[in-house]
Amino acid sequence: MHTLTTLLIALFLLGGQSVHADNMAQSLHQAPDPELKRLLKLAASDTRVFKDRFAAQVWLHDMSYRLRRRLPDKRTRIILLKNVWYEARRAGLPPELVLAVIDVESNFNRFAISRSGARGLMQIMPFWLKEIGRPGDNLFHIQTNLRYGCTILKYYLKREKGNYRRALARYNGSLGRRRYPDKIISALTRRWYKQ
Repeated sequence: MHTLTTLLIALFLLGGQSVHADNMAQSLHQAPDPELKRLLKLAASDTRVFKDRFAAQVWLHDMSYRLRRRLPDKRTRIILLKNVWYEARRAGLPPELVLAVIDVESNFNRFAISRSGARGLMQIMPFWLKEIGRPGDNLFHIQTNLRYGCTILKYYLKREKGNYRRALARYNGSLGRRRYPDKIISALTRRWYKQ
């Protein structure tokens, strides 16, 4: 079964589950999880090249067409999509899910900064740079931001045993609330799901 189809079925099946409340402010002040810290450090130094060029090209053509209104410059669009494909696959995530997260988090603005200081496409908190000993990394750099974001999202997905709603809520710091996961799922199903 197609990975994204499995993802969508899981999202709808898990939609009715109750979620334990988690205080966002509390999670922002907790010490970073050592395992996530280790994974980010490892991901930041990974330089392997993804090999599945044909599947990437088919996906790239389809998603480029869908993204053209948001990013009219074709060169910018292709650079972003190639990096999304690579980093999502490297982390073991559906690239369409990563596009949905970017859509909601930054509206494809690679220079976005949130009120809490999160930066870039996937809105990564800058404290991670210091935590993993890479203070020189630039979170506005497309590949760097995607690598951090995909690694964090995959970690939360594993921690939540495949529950996409809970993993997405953790990613956003809103565990216990459905608004953010619902926004991502809506963006995924309306704009990014590969039909």
